[in-house]
Amino acid sequence: MTATTAERARTRLEALASAGLDTPAFATGAIEILRGALPFSAACLATADPATELVTGTVKWGGLTNNEDDIWAHQEYVVDNQYSFTDVTRRPGGVTTAAAETGGEPSRLPRFHEFFTPCYDFGDELRVSAPADGATWGFIALFRDGSGRFTPAEMDFASSVGPLFGRGLRGGLVAGAVDTVTGPDGPAVLVVDHAGEVVQAGAGATARLLDLGATENGPMPFSLVALVGAARRYASGRSHQLPRTRLRTRSGQWVVAHASPMASRDGSGTDVVVTIEEARPPEIVPLVVAAFGLTPREQDVVRMVLQGHGTAEIATALHLSSYTVQDHLKAVFAKVGVRSRRELTSRVFFDQYAPRLAEGRGVAPSGWFAPGTPPCVPTTTAV
Repeated sequence: MTATTAERARTRLEALASAGLDTPAFATGAIEILRGALPFSAACLATADPATELVTGTVKWGGLTNNEDDIWAHQEYVVDNQYSFTDVTRRPGGVTTAAAETGGEPSRLPRFHEFFTPCYDFGDELRVSAPADGATWGFIALFRDGSGRFTPAEMDFASSVGPLFGRGLRGGLVAGAVDTVTGPDGPAVLVVDHAGEVVQAGAGATARLLDLGATENGPMPFSLVALVGAARRYASGRSHQLPRTRLRTRSGQWVVAHASPMASRDGSGTDVVVTIEEARPPEIVPLVVAAFGLTPREQDVVRMVLQGHGTAEIATALHLSSYTVQDHLKAVFAKVGVRSRRELTSRVFFDQYAPRLAEGRGVAPSGWFAPGTPPCVPTTTAV
């Protein structure tokens, strides 16, 4: 790889990351650009929830399929004694390889001698994190066949473009807001057994799975498979926080998924309960605001706008002049692609909540919108 080739790839990746593409389109283009500078046999580009660094989706290239997602998740979250995606973020430059981790013997890793080598004949793996503004938005895994090894120079190059992938993946979260709410309503509950099979499902579960990318009678989407693996890791005592992650569905909705291991009285249970429910504003707004690439001060201004504060109130609270607040708002409007505070509020909520108000949805006792219920309209009494 020459310096000219590397610089050309970086320039193209930077342009792609700023193009406002959705995640699949960005990932497909970015993998092709990267391959022109850093040869590899196969690749997997994973998105992640920056709050937990759990994988929320994947785009695969080079013969990799979704058929082995349960094995991927098992190796990533359950099997011990090997580095994980989360570990990579703590490595210098956010990059490592299987050869570097094992002194040149990747076969020492369970994921290689149990999975990668027998299934794909991979000889080395390069992993790099995809950060942006201090948060991790995804990961890249590149593979070489047989005896091929990634060099230190290639690791340095991958580290240098990791943030460009981070920007592109982050931007993909806010590409293509929806105009109407067409996805399923209500929470869904699944029970997954030790073999990764859904053995029980509550009302609405099938609709939720399809909206998350599953197929009829097919396996769960990788985001949920990974969540189940993380729950099993929690059950084994190697993680101290029950896993949860925020996901954007095909219909444009945001949902929060939780996973919790079930234990029988003798402690031998292996089932995992997965709950999928629509995200509330406090859960999703920080992620959405960060995804637009706003500066910390711009994020402060947006939070106060969403709370209904005027320019003077924002200026006083943030110790800024009114002119500076207006300048921040202009910058925010340009980044988000809106022209007013009203549009900003709708865009931040991805039109997920605004359509419900426009449809006249009322609020149920749970504090959330009730399906098909008209809003509560105050009555007036003639005097």
